[in-house]
Amino acid sequence: MGHGQRHYRSVKEIPPVPKYALSLPMRLFYLGLVLVGLVTFLGALKIDPNRAWHSYLLNYFYWMSLGVSGVFFVALQYITTSVWSTPIRRVADSFLGFLPVAFVLMLVLFLGVSHLYEWTHPAEVLHDSILKGKSSYLNMPFFVIRNIVFYAIWFGAAILLLKNSLAQDKNGDPRFTLKNRKIAAPFIVLFALSFTMASFDFLMSLEPHWFSTIFGVYTFAGLFYSSMAMMILFVIALRRNGVLAHVVNENHLHDLGKLMFAFCVFWAYIAFSQYMLIWYGNLPEETGFMIRRTEGAWVPISLALLFGKFVIPFFLLISRPAKRNENYLIFIAVWVLAMQWLDCYWIVYPVLNDKPVFGWQEMGMFAGFLGLFVLSVTWVMQRIPLVPMKDPRLLEGVNHHQ
Repeated sequence: MGHGQRHYRSVKEIPPVPKYALSLPMRLFYLGLVLVGLVTFLGALKIDPNRAWHSYLLNYFYWMSLGVSGVFFVALQYITTSVWSTPIRRVADSFLGFLPVAFVLMLVLFLGVSHLYEWTHPAEVLHDSILKGKSSYLNMPFFVIRNIVFYAIWFGAAILLLKNSLAQDKNGDPRFTLKNRKIAAPFIVLFALSFTMASFDFLMSLEPHWFSTIFGVYTFAGLFYSSMAMMILFVIALRRNGVLAHVVNENHLHDLGKLMFAFCVFWAYIAFSQYMLIWYGNLPEETGFMIRRTEGAWVPISLALLFGKFVIPFFLLISRPAKRNENYLIFIAVWVLAMQWLDCYWIVYPVLNDKPVFGWQEMGMFAGFLGLFVLSVTWVMQRIPLVPMKDPRLLEGVNHHQ
């Protein structure tokens, strides 16, 4: 049992969990970031529309992935009958607050597809046999419809899971847990298909002559890896704020750290597998993607991902104390989130330019999306109890130890 951890004999012994409230200065700060992002986007559109829309796509996919990761994490806890995560599950539930925002941001993105995807230009499709062959899938009506359906699946499942969990707060009926397990099982399958297809749509179709059957797994690995980092930041902030102080201990942080470490390795395995398959296959329609990113000016970015997203976090997280120290975990979580953004940049920006470009356009839009994410997630946190006090597994979860 962790040092300083109290063992509760009943739920009644657990001190009341206070309501969370984002202070007015912090709300104004994040609103300011949103304004910075909006002004940056409008300014970038006037100067270089192509770069503006590529920066928008980069940040959209990065933050959308974090938003949808919450419902995936919650569903995973239900189908695995997880106990340890019960005190922190509502933190992941709160990520659903960004999904309606991300949906609106996707509708905005539809306005800029002509600056992003060559398959949206009829003249290009007409004179390109590969684009013509993929036109039954890569066409705007189907593109729009299927991605709207994906959001309906993600948001619908998130709402149902949270609704049943909140209903359980009233009487502790274990049937709500069973209901959520029945929802979570099919959702996991639908999530795998829908997120893979969304990754194909928004990222892989930037280069429609290229394809990778492992690309959906690659983007999922990045999603879960970075979502554990974001969960760690929120859980530690809420613990220090006093909201989760009596229900979350270093053992919960340890498990979040272990998951982040596990997906550090898993991401590296998938990244290597994708590279190796393309390398030894040596097919012209596949190699172009890697050649653009592993030669010339993009080599430093590729090396930065190798060392920054795998080697450095691997050694920083491998020890037990590293996964139990708040300050240490905060540093690693921020580092991982930065590397995940760089990974999305590595996928999107070589299509725009033959060398890396980074400036106020990228920084300003990142700030805007960050503000929207924090405001939408904390909006939900302020309106729900952040600990499911009537969950049958709560006592065991609060007493979690290793």
